Amino acid sequence: MAAAAALEAVAPLGTLWGLVQDFVMGQQEGPADQVAADVKSGSYTVLQVVEALGSSLENPEPRTRARGIQLLSQVLLQCHSLLLEKEVVHLILFYENRLKDHHLVIPSVLQGLRALSLCVTLPPGLAVSVLKAIFQEVHVQPPNDPHGIQREDLILSLRAVLASTPRFAEFLLPLLIEKVDSEILSAKLDSLQTLNACCAVYGQKELKDFLPSLWASIRREVFQTASERVEAEGLAALNSLTACLSRSVLRADAEDLLDSFLSNILQDCRHHLCEPDMKLVWPSAKLLQAAAGASARACDHVTSNVLPLLLEQFHKHSQSNQRRTILEMILGFLKLQQKWSYEDKDERPLSGFKDQLCSLMFMALTDPNTQLQLVGIRTLTVLGAQPDLLSSGDLELAVGHLYRLSFLEEDSQSCRVAALEASGTLATLYPMAFSSHLVPRLAEDLCTEESDLARADGPTRCSRHPRCLQALSAISTHPSIVKETLPLLLQHLCQMNRGSVSPGTSEVIAVCQSLQQVAENCQRDPESCWYFHQTAVPCLLALVVQASAQEKEHSVLKKVLLEDEVLATMASVIATATTHLSPDLASQSVAHIVPLFLDGNISFLPENSFSGRFQPFQDGSSGQRRLVALLMAFVCSLPRNVEIPQLNRLMGELLELSCCQSCPFSSTAAAKCFAGLLNKHPAGQQLDEFLQLAVDKVEAGLSSGPCRSQAFTLLLWVTKALVLRYHPLSSCLTERLMGLLSDPELGPAAADGFSLLMSDCTDVLTRAGHAEVRIMFRQRFFTDNVPALVRGFHAAPQDVKPNYLKGLSHVLNRLPKPVLLPELPTLLSLLLEALSCPDSVVQLSTLSCLQPLLLEAPQVMSLHVDTLITKFLNLSASPSMAVRIAALQCMHALTRLPTPVLLPYKPQVIRALAKPLDDKKRLVRKEAVSARGEWFLLGSPGS
Repeated sequence: MAAAAALEAVAPLGTLWGLVQDFVMGQQEGPADQVAADVKSGSYTVLQVVEALGSSLENPEPRTRARGIQLLSQVLLQCHSLLLEKEVVHLILFYENRLKDHHLVIPSVLQGLRALSLCVTLPPGLAVSVLKAIFQEVHVQPPNDPHGIQREDLILSLRAVLASTPRFAEFLLPLLIEKVDSEILSAKLDSLQTLNACCAVYGQKELKDFLPSLWASIRREVFQTASERVEAEGLAALNSLTACLSRSVLRADAEDLLDSFLSNILQDCRHHLCEPDMKLVWPSAKLLQAAAGASARACDHVTSNVLPLLLEQFHKHSQSNQRRTILEMILGFLKLQQKWSYEDKDERPLSGFKDQLCSLMFMALTDPNTQLQLVGIRTLTVLGAQPDLLSSGDLELAVGHLYRLSFLEEDSQSCRVAALEASGTLATLYPMAFSSHLVPRLAEDLCTEESDLARADGPTRCSRHPRCLQALSAISTHPSIVKETLPLLLQHLCQMNRGSVSPGTSEVIAVCQSLQQVAENCQRDPESCWYFHQTAVPCLLALVVQASAQEKEHSVLKKVLLEDEVLATMASVIATATTHLSPDLASQSVAHIVPLFLDGNISFLPENSFSGRFQPFQDGSSGQRRLVALLMAFVCSLPRNVEIPQLNRLMGELLELSCCQSCPFSSTAAAKCFAGLLNKHPAGQQLDEFLQLAVDKVEAGLSSGPCRSQAFTLLLWVTKALVLRYHPLSSCLTERLMGLLSDPELGPAAADGFSLLMSDCTDVLTRAGHAEVRIMFRQRFFTDNVPALVRGFHAAPQDVKPNYLKGLSHVLNRLPKPVLLPELPTLLSLLLEALSCPDSVVQLSTLSCLQPLLLEAPQVMSLHVDTLITKFLNLSASPSMAVRIAALQCMHALTRLPTPVLLPYKPQVIRALAKPLDDKKRLVRKEAVSARGEWFLLGSPGS
């Protein structure tokens, strides 16, 4: 019986020995699960597994040792909870010793140490021992790693571990300081980034003993570094250190490390702010601002100590450039104050310096140096954003300076633009100051300009007029101000109408552009948006309706207000004023405007005593029909759920006008309006009826007669409306458009039509105007239609092939490059052929398409480098300046292809690029210099 029991006890060990040996010798895979199950069942212990592996662990062959440890580590991962403390100690000592083994063994050793780290019986102190052993013995080798692990992966993984607990601080921080102080750039960057990450977890207790050394290292890198990246990471680390010290909770009797740390920074930096040569003034300011930006407490401490110094230095230096530098530093500290809120305004550090700061700001604003004026304007904006910092007297002075700066001469344009932007920002915060002190002055200027307009003549008149309009629109950022400025602008436009000397086109457009800016400002506030709409839109319509009714009087005003450019600008104002209306308010407006155009109902227009009738769709004059562009801007900007009265009648009138040959401007506007309404109309019978009417109208117009061009325009816009919303009929209309590529008369226009189909519109069919625009319509159009375009090109007669190339080029040029790249090998031959097309539009579109492909698909493009170089060089002598520039940009982009591919062509290209260096156009010469320079550097060391 005793012998039998002994045999039963030995049998499992024999089985274990067999499993282990088969695995180690590579004759069996994956026995770890079975061994682990036997250990869990009590058949044998983990130490018996080690004994069974004994011979393999001492084998002279590294691969055999590695397989033995791999098996043991896999078992430990499943059985670590069964280990006793004594067993854990022995296994850790064994694994630490194996860290010195061959590099093939190390991965399995690390896997085992990971398993042992999960043991609940891990004795105190062993974790530190393991980490020391890993850092001392493991040397990482990342470029030929078969698993694709990169150096960055290892850095990020290790950083996550080191920043996981404050317990690593005493071991890590000395290493980080050592690495920052090294001469290796990557080591500096990695260490500073790791310090930044650790500061989110570590506290005062862990950082206390290392703060002086950390500050010394960061200070040196900012003062002396030749790398902007190291400087930036050093400043970020300083910010994180200060933030860490700021958030720690202190006992009443504990030392305030933040206070002492900031005092050290101030001691080392403040004297540089006072040096006459100002050599280290910016590095010192950057360090101080990095620390101050970490917390409100740090900001208060640093600002209260630094501001007096900088204010004193500003007055000590008399040169404008030096004052600008100091004021820019002050501005940096002022911006930091905006990050923190204070319940009591008197607690803010700036409160004690506000008089001095205002004095400096006004000195800067009156200085003749433009750069100092710019900093003064920025300072005014930041000071104004601080609540209750500027007094009413300060605001009055500031408004006066902004008024003066808004009318500077052309050579100070940057100051004028900055002053206008500051006016808009501050007007939002202080509307009463601008209403009281600026609006009346601008209104007076506008009245003066109106009287001058009646007297003056020639280019000298209205010299201040555009700037006055710009100032009025710039400050229209608050509802109360808009209620003052909008009537002024509209009144001015009406006064121009009534004056004895009619304004020029540019003057009317300038007023409309100011109205456009006010409309954009009003979009932020629903109340202002409705006020602008119900005030401005009727007034603009009244002006142009009156002008169109005066057609027989042949007035100069009528010619100005009804010009294409003026109507387009007015249409933009109306569209902007409509897009943000609520459906309820939009419904109120549409109930007036649509009857105006359909029935001539002018009752809602101001001053509506017009001579004659307004009937743009019936027997109206050419001038009246042109106003359909304004109807288009309104109805095509309405929300989709707004019901349009008399829609059937309106669509019919638009369809008829779209094929009227008397006025291309009117017919195009009608076609766009019809298409815009189609795009938004819900699917159903009524939409199908509208589409059938449109198709019948197009086919009738295209068949013959004088309206073919208008019918084509209607086809193009209806097709676009349907393409954007993925309507099934869009494919049929696109096929019809492709068929016109072979038409002798309409072929070139049909080719250009593909550009319209793929482009974003600015007036109708826009997302801002609530059109239905599917996000991937270009990709779908490409997939559905480019194969047919290619087939059509190959089958087309030689004389119309350029039309297909132009259409294809337009499609590819506007396609997202990730979609185009997979198709590039099959389409590149056609693009290269398009470069030989005599049409400059085709050439330019194709060059625009190829340039980014040279950067994003160098391997494919390299296969055609000979053809590319030949064609680009030929086009660099094109009669078209735009083509010459694009060809030279492509020659520049060619240098991104693999150097060995390009080197054989280098002498030829450098000689050929000498010719455009003498081009008569400066922009062409500039591109030639840039391209030739890159080819000169090709293949040189360091290039």
